[in-house]
Amino acid sequence: MDDSVSAVAAMPLTEVAAAVLLRDGPAGPEFLLAQRPVGKVYAGYWEFPGGKAEPGETAYQALGRELREELGVTVDQAWPWLCREFSYPHATVRLNFFRVTAWHGEIAPLEHSAFAWVKVGEAASVAPILPANGPILRALALPALYALSHAEAHGTAAELARCGQALANGLRLLQVRDKTLPAAQRERLAAEVVALARPYAGARVLINDDAGLARAVAADGVHLSSTRLWEVDRRPDFALAAASCHNAADLARAAALGLDFVVLGPVLPTPSHPEASGMGWAAFSRLSQTSPLPVYALGGLRTDMLDTARRHGGHGIGLLRGWC
Repeated sequence: MDDSVSAVAAMPLTEVAAAVLLRDGPAGPEFLLAQRPVGKVYAGYWEFPGGKAEPGETAYQALGRELREELGVTVDQAWPWLCREFSYPHATVRLNFFRVTAWHGEIAPLEHSAFAWVKVGEAASVAPILPANGPILRALALPALYALSHAEAHGTAAELARCGQALANGLRLLQVRDKTLPAAQRERLAAEVVALARPYAGARVLINDDAGLARAVAADGVHLSSTRLWEVDRRPDFALAAASCHNAADLARAAALGLDFVVLGPVLPTPSHPEASGMGWAAFSRLSQTSPLPVYALGGLRTDMLDTARRHGGHGIGLLRGWC
């Protein structure tokens, strides 16, 4: 093994808290990037503000201290989000990302050269971005709601009407599920859902467990079942690739394949499986807060549970029922 590789592998893991400060901008949600000052490693690079935890500090405690020291603000509300490990030439870090949605105090670059607000979902207007932070920009662009089709229960015509209404009302991430429909009927449903989504900027459609169908209807991606997740040997070749997960091993597999996001559940009992109690929010929190991928909570949820999912480390919620 190369000596430099051995040296990085031998480095202790440094715990870091990173803040994704979010606000409502004039053209939509925005997040904050800060520029590293002269004299620091990667000087001039842009990053999410934060820093390493001191001995005895939790990641959340480090977040609050770092934002006071670096930006002069006090955190009022922060939700755990992603956890990513990254090896730099000088250190191996575990980045604990928090979405900070409320704070008080006037933001100032006390320990940075500058700061900039960037619109969520658009290319950053500043460069270069610190290498570990690139995937975070893509994850931020994912919407909070992931809707799953249910034509098996509603009928194809009613489901298409539901999809059309939801897209008009702002839905931007939709999975065509309905795996028990006859193949020709499912293909027609998928093609029509894709056609409904195309006029809406940022709307994306994934097909459950059928890469061939996804290509045939020009969908944006594919969603792997937890079984299929273990059968593929590489990331599906789509703009978006996701998977259903039920445990830590599934989450690790999805991360190893380089997927874009996952759903994790069932969190609560569902109408289709009333005998199953679900993993509960405590177990969901333990699993989601160690995931490097955005995690949608799924199973027995309602739209008014979005903040609950976020408090427990979820990116958002996945719904089969009740999304329109």
